[in-house]
Amino acid sequence: MRTFRLKRLVLVGVLAALSLGGCGRKAGPTDEMLKLIPVEELGQIVGSVARVPTPAPMPVQGVGLIAGLPGTGSSHCPVAVREYLKRYVASQLGGRNLDVDQLIQSRNTAVVQLDAVISPAPSEGQRLDVRASLIPGSDATSLQGGWLYPAELKPRGMVGAQGQLAATAEGPVFVNVIDTSSPDPTAGYVLGGGRTAYNYRAVLKLRRANFTRANQVRNRLNEVYGPGTAAAPSPTNIALRIPPKYRWRKERFMKMVAVTFLEQTPELTRARVDTFVRQLAVAEEKATAELALEAIGRASAPKLAALLQVSDQEARLRAARCLLSLGDDRGLIALRQIALDKNSPYRREALDAVAVLARRSDAMTLAQRMLRAADGRLVLAAYEHLRRIQAPAIVQEFVGRYFYLEQVVQTDHKAVFVSRSGEPRVVIFGGPLRCRDNLFAESPDGSVVIDSPAGRDYATLTRSHPFRPRVIGPVKADLELRDIVRALGTDPVAAQDGGPPGLGVCYADVTAMVQQLVAKEAVTAEFWLGPMPKFGPIVKK
Repeated sequence: MRTFRLKRLVLVGVLAALSLGGCGRKAGPTDEMLKLIPVEELGQIVGSVARVPTPAPMPVQGVGLIAGLPGTGSSHCPVAVREYLKRYVASQLGGRNLDVDQLIQSRNTAVVQLDAVISPAPSEGQRLDVRASLIPGSDATSLQGGWLYPAELKPRGMVGAQGQLAATAEGPVFVNVIDTSSPDPTAGYVLGGGRTAYNYRAVLKLRRANFTRANQVRNRLNEVYGPGTAAAPSPTNIALRIPPKYRWRKERFMKMVAVTFLEQTPELTRARVDTFVRQLAVAEEKATAELALEAIGRASAPKLAALLQVSDQEARLRAARCLLSLGDDRGLIALRQIALDKNSPYRREALDAVAVLARRSDAMTLAQRMLRAADGRLVLAAYEHLRRIQAPAIVQEFVGRYFYLEQVVQTDHKAVFVSRSGEPRVVIFGGPLRCRDNLFAESPDGSVVIDSPAGRDYATLTRSHPFRPRVIGPVKADLELRDIVRALGTDPVAAQDGGPPGLGVCYADVTAMVQQLVAKEAVTAEFWLGPMPKFGPIVKK
């Protein structure tokens, strides 16, 4: 058995609080771009007359109530927090009566602080991970198996009645028990349980207030990126609406706005294309040239196509990506070649470009081929793209109230992936994967047991009841791993569709059981462990 751990993602940039308008207080990448674009020779760009904001992540906070704990909670709740929770819970119940004081006093609940980071340039309803930590003075001992009641998140420092709603949160609490020598049961996450409550809106600030200039910038951006992209409500501000084409590339769109030229003539266009194609071919810094060529538009295509034959792989990748973004399928052909080249260091970038920029059918075709790559990281990247576009290659079901169970058959890998960020998922690659008999596994706390004596073609699963001194089960499951996972997570009552009951095990314990089955070689597969949410350590109060 070999364990494959995903490379952890690092949030880049300062977590500066932004207004929900999204314009930010910090100027964008304009100053650096100005150094790379000879505006004296080629004409003014938007970034030379206006400050273009850089979308930045926004930290948000809140307080919430976690319920469903098996006596491991706490009745501690400061007066101000209690009053806030009573008002908020009442507003969510729509006239129904609930004694919030009694609920908070129960040892089966715990009041927690909630923290999250909204990614740059979010869309309304976008999912985010939420961290739950004990409030100062709480004597709760574990958040494992709990459920966060609906809560609201506001910009950091504005919790309570102040501040505009930035996101909401609700869902099961995940406590990591894998890949750590000392699990902390009081540190939990609601994976993918947050949802942003607004769409990113950007505002350009003219360096000098001038209605004529504001109208010029507005007209040029609407000409290049489509009607309704920009509006000029004042002599200082230009409001932007990010076009649907850039839904998955909002940060890139803002950078393109900065390098969009204000004036256009055939002579200037030829000079600009020549300049930036040359930079793309030979300069060390190629990103700005690629952005500028895409902003110029289809007039760049003929000379970009010539770069598809150069030996510099980075230049070839960037030229192909730019072409595809401009709707030229010569870029698609080149990107597909790079993605399938086993010796190319740009395979992932080429796959990402096709998955985001190409037609759905073309994206799906390449991603399905990449499922057979030898590199597990490429397989996972292809899977994520296929999942995003809801490709039929991903067979999906929701188990209990906790997680998705997915299967990806069109791959040579035999592996199980468990997510620890985003939506909770157990993904079986190369299935069906069947467990051997003569196996025994139990959860870290011994409350869940899987047993299949030698010679038996099924397993029995049992679980200690979280609230009562009795056992749930035994539940029978076929030795196929998918059936065992389903039996672990399904509620311990008969399903509405007539399916068999399960144990109702929380997602954290399901992942631990799956890891054990792989570690014990009960199933022949690799174990792929997703990264934890990344927005700072949980501080013990």
